[in-house]
Amino acid sequence: MTRAARDRTLILLRHAKAEQTLGVPDHDRELTRRGRKDAAAAGRWLHEHGIGVDEVLCSTADRTRQTCEEVWAAGCPEADVHHDRRIYDASPEALLGVIREADDDADVVMLVGHAPGVPALVEQLADGRGSTDGHRALAEGFPTCGLAVLHYAGRWGDIDVGDASLERFHVARADD
Repeated sequence: MTRAARDRTLILLRHAKAEQTLGVPDHDRELTRRGRKDAAAAGRWLHEHGIGVDEVLCSTADRTRQTCEEVWAAGCPEADVHHDRRIYDASPEALLGVIREADDDADVVMLVGHAPGVPALVEQLADGRGSTDGHRALAEGFPTCGLAVLHYAGRWGDIDVGDASLERFHVARADD
């Protein structure tokens, strides 16, 4: 297999549930207790499905950083994490630009970000291709701690709209 045709996995994760505290700037909002549990459930789900992550592209917001910490603590092997301010409140086009800068040696890249950019990017990248069940679930919404797992074959620097297919969509929720 040539390097250009290499199979890759892209995981787009919306951060877990965050507090809504009056006077706290949006960027500084932290996860709620439930959000921490859901993020841990996301980490367990990734581990149970054998999905290891090579590189993480994470927003600089407190809630995305905390989501990553809980994912790792729950069993998903910790990856090389890059915190990038451009991911915070980003458009799908801006997020795609960040993904294009991912390390080409990384076969599995996870971006941890926010709505509406992350859900819109999933729709643009997959453009209806892939799992019918996954697309059906996406049509119902992309709540906090939603994970879209996409397949892509090529160099990260070349990824573009319509280049991926949706393998799965999962909403991680803690069992109470």
